[in-house]
Amino acid sequence: MSTYPTFSFETTAEEVATPFAQEIAGKNGTAPFVRIGEIFIHSQSSLPAPRLMASVSRRPWPLQEGFGQGLTAYITLLTHSRLKLSEEAIKKAAPSANIRRLTLDLSSLAGVRKSAAEVNTYAEPLHVLIHNAAAAIAPSKLTVDGLENQMATDHVGPFLLTKLLAPKLLAAATPAHKPRVVFVSSLGHAFGAGVDFAALVRPDATAYQPFEWYSQAKAANVLTAIELSRRSKGRIHAYSLHPGAIYTNIIAKDESVAIFQGFGLLDAARRPRADVRWKTIAQGAATTVAAAFDPRLDDAPGAYLVDANVANEAVAPHCTDPANAEKLWTLTEEIIGEKFTF
Repeated sequence: MSTYPTFSFETTAEEVATPFAQEIAGKNGTAPFVRIGEIFIHSQSSLPAPRLMASVSRRPWPLQEGFGQGLTAYITLLTHSRLKLSEEAIKKAAPSANIRRLTLDLSSLAGVRKSAAEVNTYAEPLHVLIHNAAAAIAPSKLTVDGLENQMATDHVGPFLLTKLLAPKLLAAATPAHKPRVVFVSSLGHAFGAGVDFAALVRPDATAYQPFEWYSQAKAANVLTAIELSRRSKGRIHAYSLHPGAIYTNIIAKDESVAIFQGFGLLDAARRPRADVRWKTIAQGAATTVAAAFDPRLDDAPGAYLVDANVANEAVAPHCTDPANAEKLWTLTEEIIGEKFTF
């Protein structure tokens, strides 16, 4: 039986991936490459996910016979210019990596359907789906579908995308591999009272509080991971996680600065406060890598992770209530106009 290390706050993505190299290599069993399947990563507003790919690409698997040649990464962003930057970051770390660039607007149901349709034409199988989207914590904004922008981008769009790609995920399953779906949530899920189901369907701009909606969206991530694992009856394993406090461009956005200053994360000069325990990009990506590949998680579908470890005790009560998870699922199905069944 393999012995795995203990992970901590300081653990990096590379340090998480290294001990799982053999398990990852065996998932598809195609020689001579260390093929671990295809990862679909989307990130609406910053580069942690693409940099995650770069971090995982460095040393756990030799580039000439590992990640770079064996993996097709679908990187998705809102604009072609940011996609190009992301591809360049991955290529710098893994020059032979296979990259598919896909424009994805998670705030638009039509946009999600268009992008999912394209992915479903790809010949490569899909083994892991990582939801890393995050709309800016900013003043009130409704999407083209009449939804609150944060909830649409962080929850409804990813829910629809998962639903549309689920057949492709399930088709990649083998006796040794369970498809995984990872939701990058936040400890902010616990700061509010949970999802306001009435406002989810009919948002009220006059009652809008930016961080309250952020908290609701991240709570929705936790609930969806739990309910997806339950409804799939073990066919898909879903996880949610808190990546840590990471200084990315979403925090530096002009419309968000005052909010993060109010939280005590930024100082008066808009710089990260020194008394906050920040993670580096590599450290912040570690828990996502664990959720995607740690074989120990096969026994914990629906789990919530912190510092690359299961931390279900940190989940707020409103996100452990099965009734809330079921209600959110049903309401989201009504919003997208489609049943998500298996």
